[in-house]
Amino acid sequence: MIYLRTIINKVILLLFLGWTSIASAQPQDNSPYSRFGIGDILGSDFNASLHMGGLGASFIDPYTINIVNPASLSYLRTASFDMGIHAEYSTLSDRENSSISDWNGSLDYLSLAFPLQNVLNDILDRKQRDINLGMAFSLMPYSNVGYNVSSYLYNEDFGNYELNYQGNGGSYQFLWSNGIRYKDFAFGLNLGYLFGKITNSTIIDFPDINNAFASFLDRSTNLSGLTWNAGVLYTLHLNKGAGQDESSDNHQKLIFGLYGKSSTTLNYESNIFETSSLRLLDGGLIRDTLTDIRGEKVSGKMPSELGLGISYVKGSKFSLGFNYEQRDWTKFEGDFVKNNLKDTYSLSFGGFYRPNYKSISNYFSRVFYRFGGFYRKVPVEIASGEDIKDYGISFGLGMPFFYQRKISHANLGLILGWRGMNTAIEEKYIRLSFSFTFNDDEWFIKRKYN
Repeated sequence: MIYLRTIINKVILLLFLGWTSIASAQPQDNSPYSRFGIGDILGSDFNASLHMGGLGASFIDPYTINIVNPASLSYLRTASFDMGIHAEYSTLSDRENSSISDWNGSLDYLSLAFPLQNVLNDILDRKQRDINLGMAFSLMPYSNVGYNVSSYLYNEDFGNYELNYQGNGGSYQFLWSNGIRYKDFAFGLNLGYLFGKITNSTIIDFPDINNAFASFLDRSTNLSGLTWNAGVLYTLHLNKGAGQDESSDNHQKLIFGLYGKSSTTLNYESNIFETSSLRLLDGGLIRDTLTDIRGEKVSGKMPSELGLGISYVKGSKFSLGFNYEQRDWTKFEGDFVKNNLKDTYSLSFGGFYRPNYKSISNYFSRVFYRFGGFYRKVPVEIASGEDIKDYGISFGLGMPFFYQRKISHANLGLILGWRGMNTAIEEKYIRLSFSFTFNDDEWFIKRKYN
């Protein structure tokens, strides 16, 4: 009971620190595509998986958290705390060769996970378990809205006019994740709460017309709702019968993963404020309120999703995998700009190489060298009907270190990406991400006294 109370206290502290940190670190980037739906969807891959292109469906590591497929939690051998951050440099350009560049960054996630039995106890008691359990609590951004786009247009009737679109905010998710494994089959379930606030504004101005009214529309929306997804994993051992146990670098296996969820309900509460204003010749301003709605409540739908993947793993030395995911964004319902949302999919591939994790003389032989690539179809459809693609390559290092006599890892990665190439707005970005994974194998340990 003492250990359970300790865990609960640590989870409460994690959530408090996580909420204050993530809420204050909302990224303020300029991505025009985040105007649609609830913004740019950020994904749930932690850095170890992200640096391999995003292999969450079939990624298993006994010392690393993976909540994309919660079934993987049943393979944890130690308690783990994972915290990730990133910095990104992006450049937006249009077909007229004008461009703008910007830096942004944020805290990406906080997660605490642990097996519900201690491996050291099993070793001391000489037990071999058929059933294993794991649990995690995680807090992270789910989507991000950040854009400031102006269009200068001309009409024969009233000359030049300006359209300005601005948006900020985003949504977050808190997840309670559980995994259970029986021999080589595993099942997992994420239960979550999605919440956030998004503000969208539109300004129309007619600078060439005297006594013309400019209009301003501001919509601020709070959103909340329950979410879930489930996952399964199966491990096929390729040469275990040849005398190779799973701790051997010669042990080979295939991991098959599947995860998904149905459409879920999301609740919205909006404040809508619309005004028109007239600039006078003497510099004065006449303003008229057209709409003032407070607390308008509606409900909508979030899309269903399905993901699957396969990974080949050779001990702790080498891995190569593939992941596919699709989301049904045409069924999205919400109090946001949504007329241009389309179904989307993503393809990812990647893996790692680790020369020799037992090496004492060469530190770099114990490092994970990760690599990957991804290709995604963005759910936004532009006026021309073209699909917007997001693709890139990733590299990462998983660098082991000792903290309080426990083996932990620092994960450093680089992502080079391109989005919307050969469309009206092109985006190139360089993302540098970093995370710490701290491990502790003494949770739940039974103290023995003589």
